Amino acid sequence: MISRHLVQFWLGTTASYCLANPILQKPLGSESVPSVSTPADASELHGRFLHITDLHPDRFYSYGSSTDSDDACHWAQGSAGLYGAEKTDCDSPMTLVNATFQWIAENLRDSVDFVVWTGDSARHDNDELIPRTEDEVIGLNELLVTKFVEVFGKEDNINDTDPTNDFTIPIVPNFGNNDILPHNIFTRGPNRWTKDYIHVWRNFIPEEQRHSFERGGWFFVEVIPNHLAVFSLNTLYFFNSNPAADGCAKKSEPGYEQFEWLRIQLQFLRQRGMKAILMGHVPPARTDSKHSWDETCWQKYTLWLQQYRDVIVGGLYGHMNIDHFMLQDTKQLDMAVIAGEVRPEKQLRESSECTIQSSAEYLTELRAGWSKIPEKAKALPGEDREGTWPSFNFDNKKKRRKSSHEHFLEKIGGQWGERYSATLVGASVVPNYYPTMRVFEYNTTGLRQASRNIDTGGRRGIMASASLGESQRHSESKHSKKHRFVKPKPPSKSQPPGPAYSPQPLSLLGYTQLFANLTKINAAFASPRTSPTAKFAYELEYNTRNDSIYGLVDLTMRNYIDLAARIGKYRPEEDDLTVDIMGDLEDDLHMLKKNKHQKKKKHHKKRKVINQAWFTFVNRAFVGAKDEDSIRDQFGMADD
Repeated sequence: MISRHLVQFWLGTTASYCLANPILQKPLGSESVPSVSTPADASELHGRFLHITDLHPDRFYSYGSSTDSDDACHWAQGSAGLYGAEKTDCDSPMTLVNATFQWIAENLRDSVDFVVWTGDSARHDNDELIPRTEDEVIGLNELLVTKFVEVFGKEDNINDTDPTNDFTIPIVPNFGNNDILPHNIFTRGPNRWTKDYIHVWRNFIPEEQRHSFERGGWFFVEVIPNHLAVFSLNTLYFFNSNPAADGCAKKSEPGYEQFEWLRIQLQFLRQRGMKAILMGHVPPARTDSKHSWDETCWQKYTLWLQQYRDVIVGGLYGHMNIDHFMLQDTKQLDMAVIAGEVRPEKQLRESSECTIQSSAEYLTELRAGWSKIPEKAKALPGEDREGTWPSFNFDNKKKRRKSSHEHFLEKIGGQWGERYSATLVGASVVPNYYPTMRVFEYNTTGLRQASRNIDTGGRRGIMASASLGESQRHSESKHSKKHRFVKPKPPSKSQPPGPAYSPQPLSLLGYTQLFANLTKINAAFASPRTSPTAKFAYELEYNTRNDSIYGLVDLTMRNYIDLAARIGKYRPEEDDLTVDIMGDLEDDLHMLKKNKHQKKKKHHKKRKVINQAWFTFVNRAFVGAKDEDSIRDQFGMADD
């Protein structure tokens, strides 16, 4: 472990020294790098991509040190494991970072089409004896870039002068609130961080995107040229804990400028027949206890998702360390707030990421909101299986009575549930619970044929048009004293629903949630009887495509609406009932199916009736790291 008298030595190290290999770090050899090119058409696509977030590497982590918050796995003696201190606030040791990338190289490298990397790639500033420095924050991000090079770098790239052509697949990075110093505070660009990271991420940011990145830290990459772009949003300008930003309603704010940029780019993608994935670090959490974004930014984001629902595939985020999803409800839009005519009350700033206690409150509030989702209608006498009434039963002169199913569809925004949009939040690699990563599957049907039918001027055309749009806005501002809000155009009424709503090419089909059980892994490597061939490994936690509890046929909106409604039910349907988690499930279900009027026996054992969808949602939020009894106690799963 690190002794205190070495602190000054560590603090005096240069960024290049920070990149040196520590004990147990074994760089991947060149033999592990495949000799393939970036995917160009559907024949080379695997239909999968990797989402990884919140690695928080810590070069000061010390094996066998104390996990107390004051020691931060840097000092004293304690239980800090070889691959990390699971279920604590300690950051990731280099052994975990190296083992994670080694596992990706051996298991995922040749089967994913691109990588979504949603930030927080430096340690927390949680040790006052070793305060972070700007060079260290940049150095840790450079370190992770080298790890991506080791896994996805091209074998022979000596004569290629294009830095964005150094990888076998596109990798899209993103600013986390701990990738800057002081953390959370990101001033209007250009600033030192946009200038530094344009160099650190030079391999990932397309040449034509560098101006917008240097201006505000936002950019996009066509991960499947002419088909799909991934937008890396700088959510620190939306973040309620960034005192250097003031929302997205004022024209002078970088958050406003970012949404205008996004509006123009999405409009051009629509014209090109392309789709988009939005990614960022801080997700748009919005409950009574947690407002992660300024309200004006949340309002604009929800409106943009609605107006560009024919273009946007989905939104992927990190930051909160817990695996979950959230819904944006267009019924909560307020055009006066969006247009800047009304200023909403300022929410309290968040102090940090989710703790277990704050997460419990937050998840409970999510559920309370979902309990208000319109209830799915059951077929009534006279309705067919789809909930529609036979037309021959009605007099044409009289207005036909709407079926219960039609009322339900009206409430959720039609057949495709277009009242709502979904945001998916991945859990972290840093082991606040267990390290995780997620592999998404998406629909590649017809992509090659689609590319033949799209007439496009390429990326240069997009940027030229975007610049024209910006010039036009500047011209308008000179001739009008009062700012006029430009509402994004909705999809054409003749357009089919977008990939987030109806299964089609580029729709998300599902994801595989992977985790590393550090309790078992650390114990195995600490045991003298451990086999020399023992390996660190990620394993399957769940796969949405064959998960009977979530029951997600795919990740389109109606499936998420249904899942959220089931989680929100305080009196769940029989299929979602679980009784006495630790007891005999068959006996308990048999008991529930008895005549409800039958009197209970005097000495009947007290049992807990639990919504299985809700219990599973909570259990997965914490990556299975919380025991079932504590979940039941903490989340109020009361006695029957």
